[in-house]
Amino acid sequence: MLRLSLEALQIVDAIERRGSFSAAGKELHRVPSTISYTVAKLEDELGVQVFERHGPRVALTPAGQELLKEGRYLLKAAQDLENRVRRVASGWETELTIGMDSMFSTLALRDDVTAFYAVAQQTRLRVLQEALSGTWEALLERRVDLLVGAPGDGPPGGGYVSQAIGTMGFVFAVAPGHPLAAVAGPLGRAELQHHRAVSVADSARQLAPRTVGLLLGQDTLTLPSMQAKFDYQVAGLGFGFLPEPCARAAIAAGLLVEKQVEEPKPAETFYLAWRSGEGGAALRWWSGRMGDPALFARLLRHLPGGVGRAGGDDSCRN
Repeated sequence: MLRLSLEALQIVDAIERRGSFSAAGKELHRVPSTISYTVAKLEDELGVQVFERHGPRVALTPAGQELLKEGRYLLKAAQDLENRVRRVASGWETELTIGMDSMFSTLALRDDVTAFYAVAQQTRLRVLQEALSGTWEALLERRVDLLVGAPGDGPPGGGYVSQAIGTMGFVFAVAPGHPLAAVAGPLGRAELQHHRAVSVADSARQLAPRTVGLLLGQDTLTLPSMQAKFDYQVAGLGFGFLPEPCARAAIAAGLLVEKQVEEPKPAETFYLAWRSGEGGAALRWWSGRMGDPALFARLLRHLPGGVGRAGGDDSCRN
C-alpha cells in the first residue's frame, strides 16, 4: 500500500516553507488539527520522525529533509501532468505565471490583465517579481512561464526564446546634501571607496548574482527593490545608478544631483522571454500581446520614484 500521498507532501512542503503547522494551515486553508493529523499519520506509516518540534516552530529531521527533497519533484511532476491534461483538453493552461523585474510596477500590465480575463478559459494568472539575474533563473527553473522586462542578456545554454523590447540608460546620482555632491570633477574609485553604495538585491538563488558598479570591500546598503533604492538615495543614505527617466525627474525637482563618474554604467537592454517549445493558448496570447511596440514605454511609465506624488513629472511613479 502506498504510504505517501500528494496531499501529505504538499502539507510537509508548506510547513517547511512557513515554519509552523499553523502558518501552513493558513496557506492551505486547512484547520491546524488537519495539518497535525496528516503529519502524525505520515510519520506513523513511514515509521520515521519527519519534524522536530520546538514549541510552535518546527524543523525537518534529516529523514524529513530527504523526504521533502524528493517529494518536491513528485509535486512538480503532478502539477505538470495536471496542466498537460487540461491543456490537451481545452488548449488553455491551468495556470500561467508571468515574471517581471522588480524595477517595474506590476500595474504596467493592468490593461493586459483585464484583456486576458476577457478571453481566457479558466486559466489562473500569477504575476511574480524577481530582480536582476533572478528573473532569468525563475524562467529556467520553471517558476515562471513568461518574462516581461528581464534585464541584460539571458544566461548561456539556450532553451528559451527572447526578444529585446527596449534599452534604458542610467544616471549616477546623490542627494544634494551627500558629501559627494560637492566633489568637483568626475568621481573615481578613490572618491567612491569612502562612501556607501546603495544596491538592489539580486534574487538569483543558483545563478551568479550581478554586482554592477560595486567596489571590492565597498560599504553597501542592499535593498529589496529599485523603489527602495531610489528612496534611500533621495534620503542621502548612499550613492548609485538609477534608471534615467526617474533620475531626471528627481534631479529636475531638486531631490537628486547628477554626478559624472569615471566608470559610467552602460545602457541596459530589457527582454521578453519564454521557454522554447512550450505553452498553450494563454502563453501564445501573452507573448503576442507583449509584442506590442509600445510595451517598453508603458514599463518606463511605471518605474520607481516619488516625484509624481509631489506634483512633478509622473513618468516614474509606481
